[in-house]
Amino acid sequence: MKVLVVNCGSSSLKYQVLDMDTSTLLAKGLVERIGIEGSVMRHEKIGMDKYIFEAPMKNHKDAIGYVLEALTDKEHGIVASMEEISAVGHRVVHAGEKYASSVLITEDVMAALEECIDLAPLHNPPNILGIRACQELMPKTPMVGVFDTAFHQTMKPEIYLYAIPYELYEKYKIRKYGFHGTSHKYVSMRAAALLGKDYNDVKIITCHLGNGASCAAVKNGVCIDTSMGFTPLDGLVMGTRSGAIDPAVITFIAEKEGIGADEVINILNKKSGVAGISGVSNDFRDLEEAEAKGNTRATLALNIFANRVKSFIGSYMAEMNGADAIVFTAGVGENDIGMRKLICSELENIGIKLDDQKNSIRCEECIVSKDDSKIKIMVIPTNEELMIALDTADIIRNLK
Repeated sequence: MKVLVVNCGSSSLKYQVLDMDTSTLLAKGLVERIGIEGSVMRHEKIGMDKYIFEAPMKNHKDAIGYVLEALTDKEHGIVASMEEISAVGHRVVHAGEKYASSVLITEDVMAALEECIDLAPLHNPPNILGIRACQELMPKTPMVGVFDTAFHQTMKPEIYLYAIPYELYEKYKIRKYGFHGTSHKYVSMRAAALLGKDYNDVKIITCHLGNGASCAAVKNGVCIDTSMGFTPLDGLVMGTRSGAIDPAVITFIAEKEGIGADEVINILNKKSGVAGISGVSNDFRDLEEAEAKGNTRATLALNIFANRVKSFIGSYMAEMNGADAIVFTAGVGENDIGMRKLICSELENIGIKLDDQKNSIRCEECIVSKDDSKIKIMVIPTNEELMIALDTADIIRNLK
């Protein structure tokens, strides 16, 4: 079974084709500048050089059309015809409270996604455009929606509700949703497998640390809490996002600066985080380079980031009554040796002991804690595309 995975942004489209009988990546690519002058597609058949194609692409349908041509091309393709593609798995950011798992896309599902546009105005519209384009070009191929929010729908009301008038939740569905769900699900499943434990009988804290960052508490195979909230602005300090902040700060800044609430939210989303604290960059490599040169604000930014992650680890250990493992994933989590050390420092008394030597070696899917660490510390590269393909394949197999 071959599955096409599609992830549509407002002017971009990422895709992969995987053979689900062997979980093997066959081809991948990126289309950029959709609807903008200079549209370009970079397509790679695994084992071959990248194929770069430039042509006007006025919308997502044009872009997907070129993707399908590349996939069936005699030289660069991996199938003789699109009939060999059994299904398409679509990444969709927000499904609100509608879905707690991936689903076969129907018109009812599309209507539900339209209803969730208010909750993800930047992300859901291009996701929907990508689905519609694929439906037009591949009318006989089943489509599956895999939602960033779905994995967190197992949280209980005492976790996901905010202490605001309950009527506001009823009217506008204001609550914690959480994001990065596909990543948290994938790495927590891989962690259980590496530990040799049953996924339904294990406690795992997952730390997806990149420019966007979030933590999740996964107990007995389900998410019981996560750090992002109503939007991806909540929780951890991030590259350019503030993370959790006293809500009164918003009106205070607005009054003092003479700006509107929307402008303040823009500051908190795009000009804050480690970039705002340091005045250097949202790239952790730049921050560590600046720190090495004596930049105290860069040091402060790194320490604040680490402290916030550490506080969520402690909180989730309390919620789950312990943990079997802590998993680091995504750009910073997988690659930043120094940040992992900073986060795990001074946690020995609660059973978290990092092995400096193991931590200093770059690896894939490895344990970097000391042998006597009660709680294992793991580095597991995320693979959201594979998780989307796995969910898609499961749904299609169950149709037969």
